[in-house]
Amino acid sequence: MIPYSLTQPQPFRARRLSSYDRAGGNNDWIPIGGRSTHVIGDIRGPGIISHLYFTVNSPDLHYLRSLVLRCFWDDEPFPSVECPLGDFFCVGHGAVSTFENAAFSMAANQSKTYGRFAPMNCWVPMPFSERARLEIRNDSDTPVIAFYFHIDYQEYTQLPGTPWYLHATWHRENPCDGWQGTGSVIWGPEWVARHQTEEDRNQTGSGNYVILDAKGRGTYFGCNLSVDNLYKGWWGEGDDMIFVDGELWPPSLHGTGTEEYFGQGWGMQDVRHQYYGLSYREREDFNDRGKVTVYRFHVADPIPFSESIRVTLEHGHGNDRSDDYASTAYWYQAEPHVPFAALPDVGARLPNP
Repeated sequence: MIPYSLTQPQPFRARRLSSYDRAGGNNDWIPIGGRSTHVIGDIRGPGIISHLYFTVNSPDLHYLRSLVLRCFWDDEPFPSVECPLGDFFCVGHGAVSTFENAAFSMAANQSKTYGRFAPMNCWVPMPFSERARLEIRNDSDTPVIAFYFHIDYQEYTQLPGTPWYLHATWHRENPCDGWQGTGSVIWGPEWVARHQTEEDRNQTGSGNYVILDAKGRGTYFGCNLSVDNLYKGWWGEGDDMIFVDGELWPPSLHGTGTEEYFGQGWGMQDVRHQYYGLSYREREDFNDRGKVTVYRFHVADPIPFSESIRVTLEHGHGNDRSDDYASTAYWYQAEPHVPFAALPDVGARLPNP
């Protein structure tokens, strides 16, 4: 939908940073050495980053987990965005895929020569008052041959209102600590009978997988979840539990299952809608085995918090399963934020073989 605001005078100047060839040629990229960091943008504010475009040529098979996007707002000492590159753009497992939603898109190249490469786009607004610094950190020993980028931003004299800042963080448990070890069978009468025990009843949320644990004042607006189904069978019965401002179980936002939280039902469906869907599947039978990435954006139903927020999911019903979970959380909040835990080293970020 084309917004009506486009018919009005715009209160900003549109600008772009990019990797174009400063000599006027066609070498429109930058190289990034192994174990090195490159600052791709250092912008004075006030402004709003309105669009990011990246694509990468790297011989590293897992470059989308080896490369890390980090964003710092207004000279803060700690990054507000720190996430493996592919996961930030809503596809996990170091994979490339073709999808689009309201915030992100990716288009996997289908040729045999460039089959591991993909253009990536992000349209999440990123306001800043004084300064925005964006950097790409290469945590592998393999140099990046070519990193192409656009950073489109709006230059203001004064920002409208007093905006909060974009935050994004990545988390992984490989595997989750499930009490069955080998997970549950496909849903049916046998599964129901097995799970009507005291052991599977979760009335605290303490063992759930944590997507986000943040302090301060802000608005949570979504996540993606990448699951590697290590034990086969249906993995999506775990309830979502979102604890706002220190509340105890049951939280005011308690759902009925992982599939329902991600806008789905009767398993995950192979759809890519604006605010929910599936951005990557390794196999046709993705509900029973293999790797998958799903996403959910709270654009029409944002979740504000005044003091804290803890966004969690059971990994299987009652936390029974021990699959590989990785997630990216997206939210806005006032600074300062609690510094993120250090990302695992690159070896611990790679997908399971």
